[in-house]
Amino acid sequence: MERYESVREEICGVCRLLYERGYVVSNDGNVSVRVEDGKILITPSGVGKGRMTPDMLVLCDLEGVILEGDRPPSSESKMHLMIYRERPDVRAVVHAHPPFSTARAVCRRPLTERYLTEMVLSLGEVPVTEFAMLSTDEVPDSIRPFVHTHNAVLLAGHGSLAWGPTLLTAFDRLEVVEQTARIHFLVDRMGGGVELTPQQADTLRSMKGFYSHRT
Repeated sequence: MERYESVREEICGVCRLLYERGYVVSNDGNVSVRVEDGKILITPSGVGKGRMTPDMLVLCDLEGVILEGDRPPSSESKMHLMIYRERPDVRAVVHAHPPFSTARAVCRRPLTERYLTEMVLSLGEVPVTEFAMLSTDEVPDSIRPFVHTHNAVLLAGHGSLAWGPTLLTAFDRLEVVEQTARIHFLVDRMGGGVELTPQQADTLRSMKGFYSHRT
């Protein structure tokens, strides 16, 4: 039996969701979970998320040293590792290329408009990072300014990234970003929307505890 069997299964389940919902194609995206202090399981490089199996996942330390696994970790592991080092409370990171979020990232358009009560309550503004060359230290460096103040970003010309205290939380945040980007696209096509006022947004934030126990 492999170590962290249930976590491996959960990661593969999220990978399938990413693929089935059209958030990744081919070898796009990467998913990781902190399994214990100083250790993460991460998806390997070069494998489609729709055909990921538990034995393919790679166990690494927070410096990227492979501890277990016979495949190289994701080529974008550096951004995952930076988030875990900077945020001890984060237990999972999800990166994908959802179409509407990625379109915003290509256009360098952050999600700042206060159109949706759910967005105000759950994530607030979603910034766009500076452009960073893939698989280099530029990628984690571009995310670092936002890692303590946000839980999701749009990666310029690349896709979206979300993190959280559980894997499903990170996935849900990425999905909220994509749904918000989709709605903003439709609002723009209709000529623009009406934002919540700053006062309305503040009132919603003050009620966050109330809404956290309700759907």
